[in-house]
Amino acid sequence: MRKIRIATTNDKVFKEAFEDFIRHKKINNLSSESIHYYENCYKTFSQFHDPELPCNAITQDTVERYTEFLQSKNIVDVTVNSYLRGLRAMLYYFMERGYVQEFKIKLIRFNKKIKETYSNGELDILLKKPNLKTCAFAEFRSWVMINYLLGTGNRLSTMTSVKCGDIDFDNNVIRLTKVKNRKEQIIPLSSTLREILKEYLFYRKGNNEDYLFSTVYGEGMTKSGVTSAIISYNTSRGITKHSIHLFRHTFAKLWILNGGDIFRLQKMLGHSSIDIVKEYVNMFSSDLQVDFDQFNPLESISVKNKRSPSIKMR
Repeated sequence: MRKIRIATTNDKVFKEAFEDFIRHKKINNLSSESIHYYENCYKTFSQFHDPELPCNAITQDTVERYTEFLQSKNIVDVTVNSYLRGLRAMLYYFMERGYVQEFKIKLIRFNKKIKETYSNGELDILLKKPNLKTCAFAEFRSWVMINYLLGTGNRLSTMTSVKCGDIDFDNNVIRLTKVKNRKEQIIPLSSTLREILKEYLFYRKGNNEDYLFSTVYGEGMTKSGVTSAIISYNTSRGITKHSIHLFRHTFAKLWILNGGDIFRLQKMLGHSSIDIVKEYVNMFSSDLQVDFDQFNPLESISVKNKRSPSIKMR
């Protein structure tokens, strides 16, 4: 008769502990995207560390050597930190359960690059409205999607989950049911986007429970379907940038340059921490130099004083 091994907190192997971790996350309704992220982090770590080894064999030295292993693969620093962040979440959970001795896990330091955005010239081209008398529905829908992304800053996964009934024209708001932190969110609907969506829904038809952005057959669009549509649309207009996430970066950049405060930006983007939003301010610091003297308090006071009679010195 086959014996069943019962793992104790001292000898539970990494593979078993990870199964506990994922079960815990699923019980707490973690999104499918986050579950996939942790599974990917687990697979990557398993290439370096045998998942059948006991968890208590993992030490701070193990994590440091794993970091060197990732860097030896010429993986960019941002991705290295992404893997480490996932591993850190697992190990801290293991520490709470007594599977691993407690120790601190630090991410690597690196110079963050300025996030790429769409230029004003590119936006002028992308936002030029197609001729509704001659264009296909797919082109018009892609134009509307780009306006939606620039008017909300939504993530792709959030946009594809919006239904027709989530657009509240009476109160000028959009109800977001699928966001990264799993908290339902309501964001304002701008005047321009309001009129665009009204016109789009006139052609789109559909019921409140239908997805806002659909295929030509009326089915909700997948994330890959939206990506393909945007790539095709941008390419047809001579724009080489295709990333949908760039619209989110562009939204944040223009919000800041237009004088919007970072606290409302945090709410619009759905970030749980203001620190993430502050990164946008740092990354777009060179753009903030434009018309800096015009808005700088010292400059405005200086100009005022120059117009006043000067004080004579003895």
